[in-house]
Amino acid sequence: MNQTRTFMLMAALVALFMGVGFLLAGRQGAVMALVLAAAMNAFAYWNSDKIILKMHRAREVGADHPLHRMVAGLAARAGLPMPKVYLIDQAQPNAFATGRNPNNAAVAATTGLLQTLDRDEIEAVMAHELGHIRNRDTLIMTITATLAGAISMLGNMALLGSRGEQRPHPLVAIIALVLAPLAAALVQMAISRTREYGADAAAADISGKPLKLASALSKLSAAAQRLPNPVAARNPALNHLYIVKPGAGGVADGLFSTHPAPANRIAALEAMAGATMGAVEAGRFVASDPWPRRAPSALGLGRQPGRHPGR
Repeated sequence: MNQTRTFMLMAALVALFMGVGFLLAGRQGAVMALVLAAAMNAFAYWNSDKIILKMHRAREVGADHPLHRMVAGLAARAGLPMPKVYLIDQAQPNAFATGRNPNNAAVAATTGLLQTLDRDEIEAVMAHELGHIRNRDTLIMTITATLAGAISMLGNMALLGSRGEQRPHPLVAIIALVLAPLAAALVQMAISRTREYGADAAAADISGKPLKLASALSKLSAAAQRLPNPVAARNPALNHLYIVKPGAGGVADGLFSTHPAPANRIAALEAMAGATMGAVEAGRFVASDPWPRRAPSALGLGRQPGRHPGR
């Protein structure tokens, strides 16, 4: 369902780009705008992980760190190459994934997250970030940003390139400069919200604990409203990266939000858990907890050195 919705939203974005391009600049102008936007976003696609991690002053942790061992077990379960693991010294509990593909990926968590959640909740959160990597959401959002950027460029090109009799009708100018970029931004945000639902579903599959992710989202959303995120405050364009939006969250999936409402995500995860239990009770498969519980440590991680999840 999430993949289908993403495809439909991206198809709508392509259609919007083609329509605006034909209306304002013809085929040649549309192609030029697309090439310029693609060039700008290609640089971001190849270098954004380094830039983002540097902005957060993230430090890479080695194989001896409990978080690294936890991610290693989850990555093996997900069938993914081992990503680099980073820790960010920040009070707001949050996490994100970055990197252009599964072979060049990284996951990062804040110290606040490790101190706020219990071990199972941390596993569910990191499984969510691995879900973004498995679903190749970085590529999807780069393509989306390219199309949205090209639409905005078309409006600017039409305005700057208009002279005398070539100036477009005022209604067309409004569509080019305001309505089309706004529509593209709304579609871009809708795709971002859809990818969050997709990563939540992937986390439930990878960790086997949808209710633990639901519990984590409740805690993270509440903390994100109380505790600042200095990097996101300076760079609001990064909001879509995080598992929960920094700052106040809404009660519904708003048009201008990069994230679904926490209550809606929690409800979806509870429905997944209910469906799983129903299948167990019907005898379609045998339930098992792939991550035996242990008491959390001071960091919220309870793994013993040398012990890997799932082994």
